[in-house]
Amino acid sequence: MAAVALSVDERGIALFIIDLLKTILQGIVQGITEWLPISSTGHILLLDAVWPMQVRPAFFNIFKVVIQLGSILAVLVLYFQKLNPFSSKKTKQEKNGTWVLWSKVVVASIPTAIVGLTIEELVDNVLSTPLVIAITLFLYGVGFLLLETFPPKTRVSSLEEISYRRALGIGAFQSLSLIPGTSRSGSTILGASLLGTSRAVAAEFSFFMAIPAMAGASGLKVLKFLLDDETAPFTSQEWILLAVGTVVAFVVSLLAIRFLMGYIKKHDFKVFGWYRIALAAVLAAALIIGWL
Repeated sequence: MAAVALSVDERGIALFIIDLLKTILQGIVQGITEWLPISSTGHILLLDAVWPMQVRPAFFNIFKVVIQLGSILAVLVLYFQKLNPFSSKKTKQEKNGTWVLWSKVVVASIPTAIVGLTIEELVDNVLSTPLVIAITLFLYGVGFLLLETFPPKTRVSSLEEISYRRALGIGAFQSLSLIPGTSRSGSTILGASLLGTSRAVAAEFSFFMAIPAMAGASGLKVLKFLLDDETAPFTSQEWILLAVGTVVAFVVSLLAIRFLMGYIKKHDFKVFGWYRIALAAVLAAALIIGWL
């Protein structure tokens, strides 16, 4: 039977459907890896290297940041009561405590904002490589194993006990996550643990720190894209890809956050350390063989 040639329009639709499937997979990867300490950016870049979306490079740079908004929304939904300073269910003291929590999150976000604005071009153009990702995956994997083998004394067992000084220190660790493969949640959880917080407090504070960090990064990326004369506005298909990726990331993030908080009540972070080391080994082998 002779093959039926596809028209130009049919080929375009077929390619868009394939990109839609890739977008769904990207959203799943984002939703899982943003909150587990295994590097969302690293996984997304690796996925794109293995099965790239057929889109403009400028659009993909926006896409991989904007779908993080879905992950942020998941935090706001799950922790709405705790993060809402206007809740009628809270006493005046509890409302003040919520404002204090937000102020600590803002303080913790300062280092990342400063460093991010300084080295953004370096990260996008130089550091976003499989080699860098492999190195950071390995180093932080070893870091988690050492953390659990020689655990520091826990001095902070609630969010209220986090001081502004400790919040700033955790923020300094978060700024390290700008290097691809590091993991924002990984660097903040590791840093918070080293600074004496419990696993649960470290994870929750890491979730809250993600809100200004990821929202700010997404907003700046979109603004630069729209103001750049060399990049055209989003096409209708690109808007669909952004929307689908964001929704998928939101749903999967809900599940990933619940899983992590339940997991760390009974387990430590060693499994994530071994996973990072194993993934780094696979990536290094792929680089040696020439697959990447």
